[in-house]
Amino acid sequence: MSTPSKPAYLDTALSFEERVKDLVGRLTLAEKVTLIGHAAQGVPRLNIPGYNYWSEALHGVARNGRATVFPQAIGLAATWDKALVHKVATAISDEARVKYHAALERNGGTYTDLYQGLTFWSPNINIFRDPRWGRGQETWGEDPFLTGEMASEYVRGMQGDDPKYLKTAACAKHYAVHSGPEKDRHIFDAVVTKRELYDTYLPAFKKLVVDAKVEAVMGAYNRVYGEPACGSELLLDKILRTDWGFDGHVVSDCGALMDFHKHHNVTEDAAESAALALQHGCDLGCEQGCTVFTEIPEAIERGLISEADLDRSVSRVLKTRFKLGMFDPAEDVPYTDISADVVASDAHRELAYQAATESVVLLKNKGGILPIKPTTRKLLVTGPTAASMEVLLGNYYGFNERMTTFLEGLTGRIPEGMGFEYTAGVPLSHPREISETWAPMMAKQSELTLVFAGNSSFLEGEEGESILSPLNGDRADLSLPKPQVDYIKELASHDIKIVLIVTGGSPIALGEVEDLVEAILFVWYPGMEGGRAVADILFGDLSPAGKLPITFPKSVEQLPPFDDYSMDGRTYRYMSAEPLYPFGFGLGYSNFEYADLKLSRAELAAGDALQVSFTLTNVGERTAPEVAQCYLSDVEASSVVPLTRLVGFERVTLAAGETQTLTFTITPEMMSFINDEGNATLEPGKFRLEVGGCSPGERGQELGAPAPLQTIFTVK
Repeated sequence: MSTPSKPAYLDTALSFEERVKDLVGRLTLAEKVTLIGHAAQGVPRLNIPGYNYWSEALHGVARNGRATVFPQAIGLAATWDKALVHKVATAISDEARVKYHAALERNGGTYTDLYQGLTFWSPNINIFRDPRWGRGQETWGEDPFLTGEMASEYVRGMQGDDPKYLKTAACAKHYAVHSGPEKDRHIFDAVVTKRELYDTYLPAFKKLVVDAKVEAVMGAYNRVYGEPACGSELLLDKILRTDWGFDGHVVSDCGALMDFHKHHNVTEDAAESAALALQHGCDLGCEQGCTVFTEIPEAIERGLISEADLDRSVSRVLKTRFKLGMFDPAEDVPYTDISADVVASDAHRELAYQAATESVVLLKNKGGILPIKPTTRKLLVTGPTAASMEVLLGNYYGFNERMTTFLEGLTGRIPEGMGFEYTAGVPLSHPREISETWAPMMAKQSELTLVFAGNSSFLEGEEGESILSPLNGDRADLSLPKPQVDYIKELASHDIKIVLIVTGGSPIALGEVEDLVEAILFVWYPGMEGGRAVADILFGDLSPAGKLPITFPKSVEQLPPFDDYSMDGRTYRYMSAEPLYPFGFGLGYSNFEYADLKLSRAELAAGDALQVSFTLTNVGERTAPEVAQCYLSDVEASSVVPLTRLVGFERVTLAAGETQTLTFTITPEMMSFINDEGNATLEPGKFRLEVGGCSPGERGQELGAPAPLQTIFTVK
């Protein structure tokens, strides 16, 4: 008796495209519809398990129990370390694989639930154009080049390097022109020029699609040029699919499809919204609390779309599942046998520690007061974030039973015999009579006071999350909360030495506080090992070398209106006002010297690449890292161009006295600018190239950045 042949969709000898086509051909209309919602139902008759596409991994597997918690994304950006980011994402995807297979087994192989999947809605590569945006902490900063370079390594680490199967599926979000205000995100139309669209808002998405081969893209809530981003012919059909050749799937932001008819008023009802989304290639609906894609049968019946439109999207989302190995024998998929021991392992903990140490940015160090001297007699640790677990996490976080607060980290590091006291001193944002505390007296009895202050996810974050934010997670201004400012002023009035350690996911304008303290460390939301990392930096076991991935303005008055999406006056690329701390800035415990800048040629033909080399020497007395940065300015452009822009960077560690030669390649694409029609244009003329440890400008040098190198070259 012959054995029935297996259906084509289960035949691993066939291509994914052939298998998907066979499977889609076996589905009923109703079954197809259930497969393109984020909580996809199973099809028992075909042995297709239910699968929830919604999982998060912004800085570790999130909302799914025990995991390694890495620094928030903006902190990872501050490392300027692409190799580190790749290792972090590899660790995250290892843990994700283990958790997925465990959940599938626990659920009897029939489904995986919310946050248990392999499709992760990360990274967030929106440009952090305005520091008031609460979700800016999720991004990789304000620069398109830095964002693209760092997030590409994240994607590669998440998706793995197998030629056939994906380890997990990463997702570039929120496409596109999306960065607050949170209160208006469901209703606004992002008004930008074509130059700004292609110069600022799209490059990172293009990088992840074309170079990193990201598997998914999430559309934004807002409109762009009047079209809802999740149903935009320009963004989805023309740019993403046609121009960039994207062949993965597009998912809506959660509830964004309902916004089409309820808030944007571009459709009359849910059936029309579903049709518009499918027509232009939004393949998967995240519809928590709403039902738009369930109206697809009605849309087909009304002639708004055809079943072929539905088949196209079903095919795309199913192909992702096939690429993840969900329909194949476990022994064929290289990621199914990762040991459960990797979850929150000691090796991953050490990686979280490394990431936290590399993310710390030293903004001020008057008189070299840091690192803390071994001869220091007594410390006072104070401030509202010193013992806070919340400030380690940021948002979209996982959980770990061994989180290390700053107070705990210091307790584990302080030398025996050095005095040590602690008091919170003041709440995060609510007023308190400082004279009622013992803090000033305790500070006067200490040789050095460590004040832990700043923001937390209570004050900044996504719509609906930040319970103390009056603006749905956004910030009204950039200052420290007034109770913290008053507390630092009170301590400083007693003529004590203060080291300020600041947490946050966005720039903080320190104002008068900056002059009242001896040293400032900005530590972001540093993850589970934040306490140990910061303690080791403070005591000098490691030298800080983080660099700012976003400009710190002096005040909100330096910023254009929050809802103005024009880039005029925004970020280091277009801001002429002097900042508090410039993009790319960060000090360390050693000193570096840049020298011997050489070009492969001083004049080159259009279309030629340029090789740039220089030496970097550690002229200090200890081993330390430095992030060398290369910036390019088109000084004779016929159109509006950035004042300068990052075109290369490398983080290196040098021993005292060591010299290393670094080389960057300046490509024709880097020499091009985006014209008013949105097209890349390379004009003949002069270009200024600058190499150093900070973005160009006098402010960085005033603050102690190494002297940069400059040269001019000409394109004929």
